[in-house]
Amino acid sequence: MNHARLAIAALAVSASLLVGTVLHEGYRDTTYLDAVGVPTIGPGRTEGVKPGQRTTVERELVLLLEDLSERKQEIAACVHVPLYQWELDAALSLAYNIGIKAFCGSTMVKRWNAGDYAGGCAEIKRWVYAGGKRLRGLVTRREAEYRLCMGQDPAAAQ
Repeated sequence: MNHARLAIAALAVSASLLVGTVLHEGYRDTTYLDAVGVPTIGPGRTEGVKPGQRTTVERELVLLLEDLSERKQEIAACVHVPLYQWELDAALSLAYNIGIKAFCGSTMVKRWNAGDYAGGCAEIKRWVYAGGKRLRGLVTRREAEYRLCMGQDPAAAQ
């Protein structure tokens, strides 16, 4: 199979990214506090979340697709090189988790924009801290995102 890197605008939010995000983030239909005390609901959504809120899987999947589509546009504004679909999926997963500002200011983006794709992917593994603590769940997630970014099976490391 012949693969080509494409401009981000030519790529789409993939179904595997939606599923992968829910698997990494987990899913809860009521508000909970994440590892650093931020009110969270559904598959890791924090924006506008208040204590005592309830949701449905259908609503959260629609919101997740909308959020990832928005992140894709924001990534396109800071990543100026073409990507493979799996590289975009890894970038979207990371940006969803750490926020677009942190993502766009990252060494990963700098390396990609300099043409160092492998070096950029390796930077994913640095994002394993939350609230100043190294979290096992983030280590596992980053390993899967790294493998995805490199075009490997992200589940193979588990």
